[in-house]
Amino acid sequence: MTLTSYQLEVVSAESHLFSGDVQRIRVTGSEGELGIYPGHAPLLTTIKPGMVGIVKADGEEEFIYLSGGILEVQPTMVTILADTAIRGEDLDEAKAQEAVRQAQENISHPSGDMTYAQASAELSKALAKLRVINLTRGGR
Repeated sequence: MTLTSYQLEVVSAESHLFSGDVQRIRVTGSEGELGIYPGHAPLLTTIKPGMVGIVKADGEEEFIYLSGGILEVQPTMVTILADTAIRGEDLDEAKAQEAVRQAQENISHPSGDMTYAQASAELSKALAKLRVINLTRGGR
């Protein structure tokens, strides 16, 4: 019997963001982009700041911003334990754009408060939020 879906749970310290059957997800793991389909081999990996793109069992897509965390794949269930997770429609575009501007400023003009690595990480997170906002609104 061929599996056509699996159970996905997306949780963070603040909330339980998603629970349901999905056809597939895509997420950025520590070693690169991952596509998780039904029947995927068991896996445990860290997640880089970015997004999880979810294709629900009914074919509808949803996007959730992840600041990082852990992905666990089991035969019939996938769990994402996120540091922070925010639904695409709940992200504030103006705040994300301001965060990009501030991070770029910190990279261009480093101060004692923030290292280049910290500013670069903040820039990555802000750009990921903008990408999730764009995808949520139907952009590609």
